[in-house]
Amino acid sequence: MLRRFRYLISLPLLGFSLIALGSPVLSQAQSQLPYWTEAAPATVARQELYPEVLNNKIYVVGGLLSPATGFSAHFESYDPVNDTWTVLRPLPEARHHITLSAAKGLLYGMGGFTGGFPDWRAQPTMFIYNPASNTWTRGTDLPTARAEGVAAVVDDKIYLIGGRIRATEDARLFNDHIDSVRNEVFDPTTRRWSARANAPTARNSAASAVIDSKIYVVGGRKFVKNADGTTQQVNVPKLEVYDPKLDRWETRSPLPQARGGLAATSFNGKLYVFGGEQWVPEQKVFAESWVYDPATDAWEALLPLPTPRHGLGASTIGNRIFVFGGGTKTGGNAATTIHEVLVLP
Repeated sequence: MLRRFRYLISLPLLGFSLIALGSPVLSQAQSQLPYWTEAAPATVARQELYPEVLNNKIYVVGGLLSPATGFSAHFESYDPVNDTWTVLRPLPEARHHITLSAAKGLLYGMGGFTGGFPDWRAQPTMFIYNPASNTWTRGTDLPTARAEGVAAVVDDKIYLIGGRIRATEDARLFNDHIDSVRNEVFDPTTRRWSARANAPTARNSAASAVIDSKIYVVGGRKFVKNADGTTQQVNVPKLEVYDPKLDRWETRSPLPQARGGLAATSFNGKLYVFGGEQWVPEQKVFAESWVYDPATDAWEALLPLPTPRHGLGASTIGNRIFVFGGGTKTGGNAATTIHEVLVLP
């Protein structure tokens, strides 16, 4: 670890007030509270990341490089015990906005875009990684080419929700895609896809996490075409929860700040949300972080990111949330290797 970021926190009515302090020493009381620290930076600066945890290691694949015309097949894992990154066999084909999911000891990279902006084309491919042999194989294609959706695993089945799909089969550009409500599940045992109840909201660049076998989908944005032919990326604050057992969606209290390109993970039955960006009414990258408690259906402010970012990844191991990569400016530029860790009580 390189250094610790300190904050003085008061908790009136379950709210947080933050005062950054300069001293490198924590008092005994403060040491019991959450704090940010730094960890080893990633080996390649990337954004639009969808990490996954397998056997207490974090895996990250693909992503956008800087400038945004570059995209990657780079694949690496992070070991929190040794604070080290290991470069692994690259993805067979470069992708960005590709989801990564762990099921039955394997990793499944699904969908994603090829091409540099604006020549983004959603892909239907599935690539399967075996950590034991450090090899990739081709899996069952998605029913529909898709990118910028979210993926979550419940009972060893992979759910792929939302994102952008091709408006026409020959779609070649970012604007040739539309936001989707599609919810499809892949069974690694049968190697088959099946359709489930569609999400209430069509959106891209959302984030998700699993809590008590339910999938929480939060934030993101809608690609809107105006009457005059111009387009906008409008952020969505909605939090929607999917119950795979009942095949049913429920709408919960929205995120206090609408943002796209955010990261989410879960810890101790709560949803943690970090960073993101907005395009309208002004361009902005967020440092604010939030925690949601399903028991009370309420959000609380959390310690903000030391470095505002979007298109970043977040993963939980033990009582630490690892937040890495992303872009420090709106859009596809300014990718970073920054790796910051939120240590929880």
